[in-house]
Amino acid sequence: MTKPIIEAAITELIMCSSSSSSSSSMARGAKSLCMAELGCSSGPNTLIVATEFVKIVSQLCHKHGHDQLPEFQIQLNDLPGNDFNSIFKSFAPSFHAQLLQELGSSAPYCFLSGVPGSFYGRLFAAKSLHFVHSSYSLMWLSKVPERVEMNKENIYIASTSPESVITAYYEQFQRDFSTFLRCRSEEVMGGGRMVLTLLGRKSESASSKECCYIWELLALSLKELLSQGLIEEEKLCSFNIPQYTPSLSEVNTEVEKEGSFTINRLQLSEIAWAACSGNGLCSPEYSKNGVDDGYNVAKCMRSVAEPLLVEHFGESVIDQLFENYRNILSDRMSKEDTKFVNVTVSMTKKE
Repeated sequence: MTKPIIEAAITELIMCSSSSSSSSSMARGAKSLCMAELGCSSGPNTLIVATEFVKIVSQLCHKHGHDQLPEFQIQLNDLPGNDFNSIFKSFAPSFHAQLLQELGSSAPYCFLSGVPGSFYGRLFAAKSLHFVHSSYSLMWLSKVPERVEMNKENIYIASTSPESVITAYYEQFQRDFSTFLRCRSEEVMGGGRMVLTLLGRKSESASSKECCYIWELLALSLKELLSQGLIEEEKLCSFNIPQYTPSLSEVNTEVEKEGSFTINRLQLSEIAWAACSGNGLCSPEYSKNGVDDGYNVAKCMRSVAEPLLVEHFGESVIDQLFENYRNILSDRMSKEDTKFVNVTVSMTKKE
């Protein structure tokens, strides 16, 4: 769904012909281009956008008679606990092999680097980036907001959350997203592009079902553990997910307020929870009667939330927790139309 937006941003970057542009456009004979993947994780999709970046630039250069391709710097960022070694051992070789196969002997030099650290701070040298991409990372906050003690057994914003809790989450998002934009404004060249996709919502209400339901069902799974005596009530009441899923208007407001970027595209997309079932995650034991949908969504959410849950509740309850969660998800997904909502924003750094 976001691929056309990414392709357009890269094409616009390369075809930019403003004489005052400090970005390395094709018209200005760039010798190297630098992109950053923020929240890169470590898996087969880590280098997907980097591959597209190199291919699109190469194709545009050939199309317009530029036989000398630029060299590419690909900066891969995530938190220090990310498995960067797996990227370079398992996925970097196939990245280079794919480019060689598709572009042949004209495949350009590509230099991959790991950059550990939080993107809520400076990561790169000033004016060193031409293109920035991030997918499914920026809804994560830098920390759990303060003043959420009244949220009780809700682990995220919920329909029963007090207004003060919702406000605390929103204000934390405002601080974090504005900090992110300010840091990137220092690092991205004038005329550079940035494409961000994050979980969001259609409604202006931060407690709407579309953004909170997946976590409300996990909270139900935790309450089952509480009823079984496997976790303590104090532990449940003190656990909160450091995430915020913004609306289009909230993203637009923060970009305009920070002032360093111009929005080119800002749009919503929806993906059914059941789409997780198409990724080869299904266990044969659950591949009947639609139960695999719940299994796959539970696996997906486990990959996201398990570190937070283990740190707070301990490892011994995790398998039972996600067995409960799978059962709840399977039941709800068989009866309801459940979807994730994404917000994608494409921006240009002002000169």
